[in-house]
Amino acid sequence: MAVTLDIAALRARQEIPASTLAAAQAPAVNLAATKGDGLGCHAGKDVMRAAAAEAGMSETLDRLAKDYPVGPHDQPQSMCPAFGSLRVGLRMRRTATILSGSACCVYGLTFTSHFYGAKRSVGYVPFNSETLVTGKLFEDIREAVFLTAKPADYDAVVVINLCVPTASGVPLRLLPKEIDGVRIIGIDVPGFGVPTHAEAKDVLAGAMLRFARTEAEQGPVQAPRAGRSERPTVTLLGEMFPADPVVIGAMLEPLGLAAGPVVPTREWRELYAALDGAAVAAIHPFYTASIREFEAAGRPIVGSAPVGVDGTADWLDRIGEACAVPRGLVEAAKNRLLPPIRGVLAAAPIQGRITLSGYEGSELLVGRLLIESGADLRYVGTACPRTPWAEADRDWLEARGVQVKFRASLEDDLAAMREYRPDLAVGTTPVVQKAKEAGTPALYFTNLISARPLMGVAGAGSLAKVINAALGNKGRFDAMRGFFEGVGTGHAAGVWEAVPQLRKSVARAPAPKKHDQGLLLDNTPIGEMA
Repeated sequence: MAVTLDIAALRARQEIPASTLAAAQAPAVNLAATKGDGLGCHAGKDVMRAAAAEAGMSETLDRLAKDYPVGPHDQPQSMCPAFGSLRVGLRMRRTATILSGSACCVYGLTFTSHFYGAKRSVGYVPFNSETLVTGKLFEDIREAVFLTAKPADYDAVVVINLCVPTASGVPLRLLPKEIDGVRIIGIDVPGFGVPTHAEAKDVLAGAMLRFARTEAEQGPVQAPRAGRSERPTVTLLGEMFPADPVVIGAMLEPLGLAAGPVVPTREWRELYAALDGAAVAAIHPFYTASIREFEAAGRPIVGSAPVGVDGTADWLDRIGEACAVPRGLVEAAKNRLLPPIRGVLAAAPIQGRITLSGYEGSELLVGRLLIESGADLRYVGTACPRTPWAEADRDWLEARGVQVKFRASLEDDLAAMREYRPDLAVGTTPVVQKAKEAGTPALYFTNLISARPLMGVAGAGSLAKVINAALGNKGRFDAMRGFFEGVGTGHAAGVWEAVPQLRKSVARAPAPKKHDQGLLLDNTPIGEMA
């Protein structure tokens, strides 16, 4: 379905009977597409893309496709990507967030955001077939923005279009840029255009940086809450463990530098300080839209991060070059910082074969740290894309025999687990589930690995304890598998009041092949997108 909106007509629109509206719009609108499995969550990505293009959203879709190119899987296999943008908005002071999308999607997103600790309301503009078709939805969004944009309460109001409004061409770009000094940021984050929630964080961060850069180019802007740093700063790009910016700041101090804001920021005024940095450290290298804004502001971009000995040495070299730090200061800093990292890694070795996968964007950094800790790492899979700022980490890992897979699908991660037969699988929930079913110890990447410091000496010793504890659980898994063998599987699956009996007369589906560790060898898609 496509809808062409005449904004002048919309703003002058008089309430008329719905039947008259429907008749007037009939030649331009496929009403059947708004019903049942037409233009909705179940329409399919191809239908949604075609509808969005027909509705005048081609430029938006082309930009998303360029910034976030798809890979072997061209749709999300984790949570709704819009959660990333929602999370960024909810973590910012004096920022309101309004969602426009199907009610079921909004419910899921708000539930997930509150599950992760958000203590802030999320605005929602509901719609139905009529308001979507007639353009009344845009009017409702505009009204909600005007009601919300109170300068005493907010610096910015973020409006996020989900799949259906994007496919229908609801034009957030036509919202006012500001209302009484409150900035209005409208973004489209459709599941058929943004592959992961990690990249959706960049969609909003990039839009905010673009707005802030325009403001800074026009005249003086608000200083950071703590004031401007006396030393040149390095902006840190990508969400990270709270201790990591502090550790990075300590490593920058011998260079005469300081750690700047972390983007996505926690307050609007921090965006100006981020743009004011001497350089940008792309800790998460897939923030393409944000990097575009920093480059437009003339800021050099440095990829990778100070993880392990090699990573820290290389990162300090490149930060020194980007910020014109004298070579003597860089070498002195390395001589001071590297021995403690090397000592901590040697004191907490990791011994075991590991496969690693996730969708947060820090997977390659964790892989480097595991190898320098002594682990036999065979595979690193990330749902995020390959970018120029990830090349140093990819080259380093591949030089040490690690298979690196960008835009890795769940099927890729499971295939690696079958091929390499790890002592420990670190991955997403379905990967962990499959590993444990086969008796292989496993850890959930997001909560147990990425939620730890990774940088400098603090990161050097952060993984060994949890990894080694998990590696030591192999015997427990074997005992549990032996005890529960056959329970709740096959003919015994389900709830029974008596002992289940295998009925020979009932046709059974052929069982998938297994290798000697019990891992499935078929390629049937699993998970939410099966």
